[in-house]
Amino acid sequence: MYYNGFGPESTLRKLCPNELGQQWRRERELAVKKTLIAVGFEGSANKIGVAFVALDGTILSNPRHTYITPPCHGFLPRETAHHHLRHLLPLLRSALSDAGITPADVDCLCYTKGPGMGAPLQVSAVAVRALSQLWGKPIVAVNHCVAHIEMGRVVTGAEDPVVLFVSGGNTQVIAYSEGRYRIYGETIDIAVGNCLDRFARVLTLPNDPSPGYNIEQGMDVSFSGILSYIEATAAEKLKINECTPADLCYSLQETVFAMLVEITERAMAHCDKKDVLIVGGIGCNERLQEMMRVMCSERGGKLFATDDRYCIDNGAMIAYTGLLAFAHGMTTPLEESTFTQRFRNDLVQAIWRERNIPEAHNLQ
Repeated sequence: MYYNGFGPESTLRKLCPNELGQQWRRERELAVKKTLIAVGFEGSANKIGVAFVALDGTILSNPRHTYITPPCHGFLPRETAHHHLRHLLPLLRSALSDAGITPADVDCLCYTKGPGMGAPLQVSAVAVRALSQLWGKPIVAVNHCVAHIEMGRVVTGAEDPVVLFVSGGNTQVIAYSEGRYRIYGETIDIAVGNCLDRFARVLTLPNDPSPGYNIEQGMDVSFSGILSYIEATAAEKLKINECTPADLCYSLQETVFAMLVEITERAMAHCDKKDVLIVGGIGCNERLQEMMRVMCSERGGKLFATDDRYCIDNGAMIAYTGLLAFAHGMTTPLEESTFTQRFRNDLVQAIWRERNIPEAHNLQ
């Protein structure tokens, strides 16, 4: 499938190949020849994604595959890496076919350097090193968190919002300042997604598409105490019919989401910003979006959010962010194309935020 209409002035539309006329195909072929194109590899957790993206934000292809474990089980690094190894090459072939391009059309190879789980991260890093030598293309290492932000900005059109990044492994309140994405608040123990997922496993909810998803049908935060308490009391409360699993899920979700809204509002006041952008897998949660939207409207601001095509880890966010860096002359030498489980987003110099993107014909 193809994704078009990726810019701020357009709507997110999913187009199937049989809907694409000859005129649209010719226009895309001409556009491909005039703009830079990157391939992105994302594999920092339980999803492996490969995507081809143009500098103007057009997603040429964006397939991904999720490693799903049985109920009550999380995903371990070794097994997750084996899953990524099995699916990376089929996804690459699919992405090339869907995009209708060849390796010769690609300008750079982008991959997630971190943060994330070590073994899964290694899969993408090794693949990019091999492809760089086979295809003769430069490498661009990308910060996973920054990629979520840039994907959210280009999809929604948000210019300079406070960013709430919430996922299974991350909980941060971020704002751009002086060339970097500064962290104004974060979890001091476990991420909000991890909190929801672990309690979902206590209730033996399925892992497809994710345990936290099935719950849904100062500026720092801590979730481990709440999780410990509800884990310890849930069995007894359910046994005496004091409440239902749905009641517990609702209570946990409302409590942790209220905490996230509060710290985001504090960051807005501190940074003097009115708008909020939610990114990361938990950003798909419509209840979180609703609560944040109410807070933003009360402050005269606006909430920006996307759906699961872009909130959840995907290759397009890596390709697009890497391409922004590449367009400003940034590449990663082969000997430095490593990976790391800890990679703070405030270590990244986001030079594309300070300068206009050069024209493709000036990037020789």
